[in-house]
Amino acid sequence: MHKYSLRKAGGSVMVTVPPAYLKQHGLGVGSVVEMAMRGDKLTITPAKSRVSLADILRAAPKDARTLRADGWDQLPPSGNEV
Repeated sequence: MHKYSLRKAGGSVMVTVPPAYLKQHGLGVGSVVEMAMRGDKLTITPAKSRVSLADILRAAPKDARTLRADGWDQLPPSGNEV
């Protein structure tokens, strides 16, 4: 276990995060993390990104026909979808 010193930064107190941890989890300046306090322990973990419907719609092709596979509509039923 490594020891790190707390430092003052403006009105806050901060601790240095090792570069290896940042690289391993794809984190950097501006990344969002979650903190949990249990007794005398503070746990910091990368926040899971939540994808919104707006994100999905923004990334979707504008022309939905590009999503269709050739011959899809001619396939026979395989279950109870008829």
